[in-house]
Amino acid sequence: MARNYLASVCLAAVIDDTAIPKKGTHSVGVAAQYASALGKTANCQTLVSLTLARGEVPVMLALRLFLPESWTSNRARLDRAGVPAEYRTARTKPELALVEIDRVIAAGVRFGCVLADAGYGLSAPFRQGLTTRKLAWAVGIPRHLKVYSADVRMIWPVAKRGRPRQRHIPDILSIPAEDMLANAKWRTISWRTGTKGKLKARFAAVRVRVADGPPQRIRDKGQQHLPGEEAWLIGEHRMSGEKKYYLANLSTKTDLRTLAATIKARWICEQAHQQLKEELGLDHFEGRSWEGLHRHALMTMIAYAFLQHRRLATARREKKNQRATASTNIARRTPRHRRTHRSATTATMPTLQKMDLQRKAA
Repeated sequence: MARNYLASVCLAAVIDDTAIPKKGTHSVGVAAQYASALGKTANCQTLVSLTLARGEVPVMLALRLFLPESWTSNRARLDRAGVPAEYRTARTKPELALVEIDRVIAAGVRFGCVLADAGYGLSAPFRQGLTTRKLAWAVGIPRHLKVYSADVRMIWPVAKRGRPRQRHIPDILSIPAEDMLANAKWRTISWRTGTKGKLKARFAAVRVRVADGPPQRIRDKGQQHLPGEEAWLIGEHRMSGEKKYYLANLSTKTDLRTLAATIKARWICEQAHQQLKEELGLDHFEGRSWEGLHRHALMTMIAYAFLQHRRLATARREKKNQRATASTNIARRTPRHRRTHRSATTATMPTLQKMDLQRKAA
């Protein structure tokens, strides 16, 4: 169903996770960990999600339980919860995300760009894994992540004494992302219209090389990561004063407005998580087993995809009826004088009827 009505080169695959607060210690995967829904560390289960989205039409394709170390190191707990052998290996959330991306690609799903927040963008293996799979990506990063300028060169260091050096080093040192953008040119850009008007912020972008290459001792600075792949470093200054930073491996010809719209498209997965919980009962499961939790999650995803299908069908019917009404009105109109009618342009698809949710734009 997702391929039938979402297939498009402009699709984004959004990687995120959602927390389900729990009490006790017996539910599979439950542990004290950060719960995004609560904004603090709490006793909960965490599901890594993969959401396909085009515009404001999300469809959830994956919800996979993350198992903390307190679970993967305790065989008795794994046996009691019925965790399959192939999922007992300790994996980080970014590693789980790559597994789910491989699974949906193997099923024939295609998308244009992978989006993720700083919890995943911080992981160099995650970014490198996406690049290895030839996927475009745009991810959040912490402000202190080190980068080099795009024109960094690898040189032979001059040894003051001892044997000649045998490894190249960069001719400049890496600096935090926020410092790289300190003197950049910032522009105010609006990326979409929200419930309270246009959403806008100040953005800047420069080409950099990420400091995620092999570690090497550089002069007296100790171990430093060498320059990795080239990418866009994007900064966002929100009206509230909050500052955010992102990396994207999009084309060098990508303009700033497109970069801003791409990184801000991630917000739709948060709405999907909220609707899955509040309207379809994702967080209402009271069992304790691995299989039971994932069956429950699968049923909520199927129900959500069905509802999205119905919404799109309703929107298409309304669009067709609007065209038919407009044509009838034109046909009934009696011309008082001779004139040339301009051809009516095709209206864009109306926004889908949204559920009554209070959401904050990402």
